Amino acid sequence: MFELFDPDADVRIEMGTSLPHWYQPGVSYFVTFRTEDSMPVEVSRRWHAQRADWLQRHGISMRNRNWRDQFDRLDVAFRRNFHDTFSRQYMETLDKGLGACVLRRPELSKIVVDALLHFDGARYHMGDFVVMPNHVHAIVCLLGDTEIEAQCTSWKRFSAKRINQLLKARGRFWQEESFDHLIRSPEQFEAIRRYIANNPSHLKAGEFYLYQRPVAGSLRLPSAHG
Repeated sequence: MFELFDPDADVRIEMGTSLPHWYQPGVSYFVTFRTEDSMPVEVSRRWHAQRADWLQRHGISMRNRNWRDQFDRLDVAFRRNFHDTFSRQYMETLDKGLGACVLRRPELSKIVVDALLHFDGARYHMGDFVVMPNHVHAIVCLLGDTEIEAQCTSWKRFSAKRINQLLKARGRFWQEESFDHLIRSPEQFEAIRRYIANNPSHLKAGEFYLYQRPVAGSLRLPSAHG
């Protein structure tokens, strides 16, 4: 069962290192996490400068150690605008296929697939996902008190350790922060499924892993709660 975001229920919005995160228990998310080398230093520097400028124009200085608290006090519409603006840029950069793109190798992408499916049905319901050469897109519905940021960290920690072992590499494999977006409607749910399915359209067979889960009749709207 894939529960959708309920605008009438409690929701928590917190500012992470780079991106805001929305929390609501037991609902479905679109999540993305990327390899450490998928965004060049110059692109990252420009992205952070644009983000700092947006915050400054809304009266928030990142030099203030409490700037995340100030962000949390902004009107929801402003925070949503921030989220939409910088998340879109984030996605566009990912789709350029930058970095070493080691997840083209099936034996490495399989490690990520196994991590995503390991607790399917226990901690979450896993929906569609794609393992791209330098990033992952997934739909996931959380169960119980599982929180999205902690779950993404778990996936990344497990897969990074095994991938680094095979690559005989050391250091951080994944970017520290992940992108997450609460899914708000059946139309958005289907649009994200199409986005995931079309994401590898420019790649050859064997350079990605696409998992599609039948969801007919398994969407649950907020009005059906209780």
